[in-house]
Amino acid sequence: MSNLSHSTESQEYEALLQFLYMAPVGLVQLSSDGTIIMLNPLSAQLLMPLSRDGELTNLFDALAPVAPDLQLQCSKFSASYGQICDATRLYLHADGAASGPQVLSLSMLKLDAERLMAVLNDITMQDRRERQLRKTDAWLNAIMTNIADYALVSLDKRGRIESWNESIGRVTGHTPSIKGQPYAIFYPSEATIPEQQLDRLREADENGWALDEGARLRADGSEFWGSSMISPLPIRIDESSQPIQFNDEEAAYCMILRDISDKRDASENLRKAAYCDHLTGLSNRRAFFEAADLELLRRKNALRPVSLIMLDADHFKAINDQYGHPAGDAVLCHLAATMKSVCRQVDVLARIGGEEFAVILPSVDLADAMAVAERLRAQVQRIPAIYEQHVIAYTISIGVAAMDDSLTGFDGLMKRADQALYAAKRGGRNQVAFFDTDAADFPT
Repeated sequence: MSNLSHSTESQEYEALLQFLYMAPVGLVQLSSDGTIIMLNPLSAQLLMPLSRDGELTNLFDALAPVAPDLQLQCSKFSASYGQICDATRLYLHADGAASGPQVLSLSMLKLDAERLMAVLNDITMQDRRERQLRKTDAWLNAIMTNIADYALVSLDKRGRIESWNESIGRVTGHTPSIKGQPYAIFYPSEATIPEQQLDRLREADENGWALDEGARLRADGSEFWGSSMISPLPIRIDESSQPIQFNDEEAAYCMILRDISDKRDASENLRKAAYCDHLTGLSNRRAFFEAADLELLRRKNALRPVSLIMLDADHFKAINDQYGHPAGDAVLCHLAATMKSVCRQVDVLARIGGEEFAVILPSVDLADAMAVAERLRAQVQRIPAIYEQHVIAYTISIGVAAMDDSLTGFDGLMKRADQALYAAKRGGRNQVAFFDTDAADFPT
């Protein structure tokens, strides 16, 4: 009987191995500390880009750059078994691809006190389709919801307000004197830059519309939460069926501006759930890569500088060891708040790893990006974090790189900034380094 039992167990084990090998998703069995016990070929293929040394021994270590809180999330799961997370999206580097980052879906299961199971799936194409659908849904919502509460603004081909009507006065309080002003007059001063204003016109030309949502400004200086959609007007045709070009003063675009302050909380909650890092409130990896895709597209349409800052907290493990992980979290939140105080509203600030952060600087060249990075470094050194009466002094290392024509995708820019960051660390930390394409030894 014992031999029969052993044979049955062996057959079941072989069947399990066969299932793991043939499964259409990545499957990883791991111990509670993340040590990988078993993984199928597909999971190895999906995880290998995250392995710096070509080995996969601990799943938490492998996923730390893209899911820094996964180990903590698993350790806090108190039930004896069950689902820890479901279809969490992980945004990997794009490996130079112009189409954007690879996106993985991760589900974690607790099998018992000692074993976990991870389920991985490549959902890159699904993620891109969903992004396009979200834009379409937002467009439909903008033209169908509360259609009576809107300002209809005509813009010339340079984005200047071509005429005034009562709807503009009703929503924004502006008078006819607004004619000839750029439509940025409806935005707080730090919420947009001239290059972005032209970007939206180009995007409207290419896609048929351009939509954005955020803080808007009334004539009296008060702010409201608004949705703006810009659409190009139909091309006029002359008697010989030839298109007639708009002159500088003629209306070339239609802008619909809506006050959606009553929907701000619901809209913000949805946005934060999908695009914000839950600890710091900065953009998460998903938002970071989507912003990177958009910025590269804009640079392609209108050549201009784009810079990237990558930074992390020096000796962060020592902070956790000395003060505890809650204090480490407080340091990360302090760093995020400092970044917000130094950078512009139009910059994209993101947490992309455990103690690693990044900033996309639209329309900023390398020299100006270096100046921003140095201000940030000095501010962190000058003002320490405070946690439960403990004054925690810390420093940061920063790498800076600028986009140029030799790069085909954003991933190349990230690798350059990352190399500069490691040069700053090798140089003694608490300093700024940049990637110099003209130097023999690139990072400086």
